[in-house]
Amino acid sequence: MAEAGPAHSGWSGRGWAPVGLALLAGGAQAWAMGPLALGWLQVLSVAVLAWLIAGSARPRAGWIGLAFSVAWLSGTFWWLFISMHRYGHLPAWLAALAVGLLAVALSAYLVLAMVLFARWRCGRLGPDLLLWSGLWLLAELGRGVVFTGFPWGAAGYAHVEGPLAALAPWAGVYGIGAVAAALGWLVQHGLASAGWRGRVAAVLAVAALAGLPGGRGGEFTQARGELSVTLLQGNVPQDEKFDFSRLPETLDWHLKALLASKADLVIAPETAIPLLPSQLPEGLWRALTDHFGERDTRALIGVPLGDAQQGYTNSVAGLGAGVDAPFYRYDKHHLVPFGEFIPLGFRWFVDMMQMPLGDFARGPLVSASFPVRGERVGPNICYEDLFGEELAARFVDEATAPTVLANVSNIGWFGESVAVDQHLRISRMRALELQRPMVRATNTGATVAIDHRGVVTHRLVPHVRGVLEARVQGREGTTPFAWWAGRFGLWPLWALGSLGLLAAGWGARRRG
Repeated sequence: MAEAGPAHSGWSGRGWAPVGLALLAGGAQAWAMGPLALGWLQVLSVAVLAWLIAGSARPRAGWIGLAFSVAWLSGTFWWLFISMHRYGHLPAWLAALAVGLLAVALSAYLVLAMVLFARWRCGRLGPDLLLWSGLWLLAELGRGVVFTGFPWGAAGYAHVEGPLAALAPWAGVYGIGAVAAALGWLVQHGLASAGWRGRVAAVLAVAALAGLPGGRGGEFTQARGELSVTLLQGNVPQDEKFDFSRLPETLDWHLKALLASKADLVIAPETAIPLLPSQLPEGLWRALTDHFGERDTRALIGVPLGDAQQGYTNSVAGLGAGVDAPFYRYDKHHLVPFGEFIPLGFRWFVDMMQMPLGDFARGPLVSASFPVRGERVGPNICYEDLFGEELAARFVDEATAPTVLANVSNIGWFGESVAVDQHLRISRMRALELQRPMVRATNTGATVAIDHRGVVTHRLVPHVRGVLEARVQGREGTTPFAWWAGRFGLWPLWALGSLGLLAAGWGARRRG
């Protein structure tokens, strides 16, 4: 692609004003993913970014992209400061600096996308639209995959309740983000046009995103049997979770709640039992297995497993009559950098924090589901449900695919922050993509049941100790997203984004 001349639209203001406006637009995008999902605001923030970039040359396009992305990302995962400062005892300035540097590093993908757009745009709507949405898609994929990926706050999550949610079972969260980016470009193009029709169309597009109900995208799955579930929320403060003076009380509450359940399935959160089974008081683990081995109720319990020779794992143990000895086991596959494995060269940083962190062994990508009354319950742990393409790998064989998904999490690391609402939205997107119900048993929230349409049907108030009783309907069948992502991962989207760039270049040269 040849370097383009001046664009047809955009703000050509000088100085640092465009960078300041980009900071505000990036903050608006973060707000769109706050307690409420505001898809219209997300598209409007991208429209402002597009307007700024359309009037900028390459060097300033990079600064604008950096300002927008840093405000977006740091405004999305600022709660990492809580884990590092409050629980890791890092000085406040160092914890804030670490969050800022992470946002800067993860912004590299969008910065590169904005610089390339400023270089390759041709000033024509069709090619520029393809170029913009293709580069946006590739930037989000890069952030979600490279160095194990950290796609928290991907643009598509702002649309879990809007009309673009209908795309979830087809294209997944990244596909939704690319379509939203294209809409943002069209909005800025309409507002910047000379004619009143374009401006009216842009306003109507944003209004439609704000007012239209959520989409469903077609029914690709069918109902199966219904399960009663009990979901535990211990609300153990993170600074007490591994405090052995308080451990007997929290352990006792979880054990009593597990034993009291009469549901088909009872689920305790991630590391609800923070000790290895061999470290528990003598006979306790055997008493648990005997209890569920003699009853119709089955249990999924978050507990560390392993030993020094084989390695330790962040796991879920499944107990119940007929379960293969000694118990069903799910080991977490996608580990959290710094929390569950230490990236090369960062041991010094982890050593500065007073946290029980270390290196866990990684479980397999595809694990067997846990059978409960004819349903297949597929566990995932904490932010594993951020990676829809990895969950989709369990759906290649429809005969063994989960009919219900179960997430166990501990968001206590991040206090009473928006992280709880954000993680709930992530789980809802997975339910939409795969058209499976998702139940969540968490330490501090959000403990909920979600149906296959992404709707929360049962909810426990966050940051309280309690038990949630719910019923969920198992589903079978495969969505288009589950089919292609399960077999090919995200490669089809990489190819689609690259084709968008090639089509934009071809269209620019053809009309040049």
